[in-house]
Amino acid sequence: MSDAELTVTIDGPVATVVIRNPARRNAMTPAMWRRLPVLLDGLEADPTVRALVLTGAGGTFCAGADLGDLDGLVSAGDASIAVAAEERLAAFGRPTVAAIEGACVGGGCQLAVACDLRLAAADARFGVPPARLGLVYPAPTTRRLAGLVGPSAAKHLLFTGDLVDADRALRIGLVDEVLPADALADRVAALTATIAERSRLTVAAAKEIVDGRADADRIAWWHAQVRESGEAREGVAATNERRPPRFGWTPPA
Repeated sequence: MSDAELTVTIDGPVATVVIRNPARRNAMTPAMWRRLPVLLDGLEADPTVRALVLTGAGGTFCAGADLGDLDGLVSAGDASIAVAAEERLAAFGRPTVAAIEGACVGGGCQLAVACDLRLAAADARFGVPPARLGLVYPAPTTRRLAGLVGPSAAKHLLFTGDLVDADRALRIGLVDEVLPADALADRVAALTATIAERSRLTVAAAKEIVDGRADADRIAWWHAQVRESGEAREGVAATNERRPPRFGWTPPA
């Protein structure tokens, strides 16, 4: 029986997906790539889930993709199961946070970049190694990386395949925060707790708009949701009364 798996826990409003493959530094196997969209579908259907954390077991985020089926990977190109999993993660309807320790390389970096936010331990290392392997990094993945760190930093990562440390990752915008390893879990918990307390309407609309997935009609729909839900009235009342808001909007079924 393989030890390679994705596990899920739910603690209140926060779901955590853990990448486990101890024999390969949490490399993603084909079965794990296929499993991730299924898990995300189930979590997105759960109305209690307000945020998602993606992390790795044993002090390592993910050392990449298992390259055992190289011929299949090459022939699939941008239609690979890895790209499908990445796209599903990027489209997940709740905020996503990558909590990164140790190696975050190749497919691991691909998954981290598909998350909304990335918090890293000081020991984290990042790399995009296709140039070391003679592979073409998928176009959706390349564009997402460039959109995050800018063209020059993306080219540096892609052209060299070199690892960069957490401090450089922070400087180029690859991660949002760097923390001591023993403080990472608490900071991720605090951040996701804050997000879970905020208006789901605001957060969901912001994610769609920032990601470029909301056209004019969809934006008008979001504004209509504000008017119909009473969410803004509650937020203003809570501010004036100096109490926590009681936001009640939920995504339409």
